[in-house]
Amino acid sequence: MNNTEIRELSNKELAARIREERASFNKLLLNHAISPVENPNIIKENKKLIARLVTEQRKRQIVSAQ
Repeated sequence: MNNTEIRELSNKELAARIREERASFNKLLLNHAISPVENPNIIKENKKLIARLVTEQRKRQIVSAQ
């Protein structure tokens, strides 16, 4: 998911997507602790996606507060 797709999401969709991604990230970390993931870059990419989603959400909060 790139930044243009993130910007197109509504606020509710964005919040739901953040919850889903965090849940999948936690599951991924748990699975990685038990048996190593084939491609550990997946963890890094997932963290960055969550950060982009949260950044967009915070940006919208700041704009709506002004």
